Amino acid sequence: MKHGFWVIILIFFMSCNDKTKKDEKAEVVYDMYVPSEMTVLMKELYAFNLQLKKQVVNDETLTPLPEQFLNIHTAQLSNFKARTERFKSFSNIFLTAQKEIYNTKSDISLKDRFNNTINTCISCHSLECTGPIPKIKKLLISQ
Repeated sequence: MKHGFWVIILIFFMSCNDKTKKDEKAEVVYDMYVPSEMTVLMKELYAFNLQLKKQVVNDETLTPLPEQFLNIHTAQLSNFKARTERFKSFSNIFLTAQKEIYNTKSDISLKDRFNNTINTCISCHSLECTGPIPKIKKLLISQ
């Protein structure tokens, strides 16, 4: 009878210990990647310009430039990046080029104006964040 009592006590303690381990597993917190505002903005810019490329190629009416892209000057960068003067300059050049796509009085063809914008992206990314360059190059319209 004494052995039965100790077996029950032992099982009780083991089950309590097992619950503690399960509770510990529930408390694990994973460090999930959260993209910066700039990363989100760049992905939106890419998607927008991909759509714009199709419109230019198909000679369709162009979707207006979303105002949120003007946030390129203020969007929060990734923690390891700093907003440099070079970045500010490229941002201004990019916005000017992007707006120029809509200039119907320009002597430059629409395809060239579009490609100028994309080449501005490539130029900036060749100095700041090189990873997306192959993807950005796919936006260029072949002549």
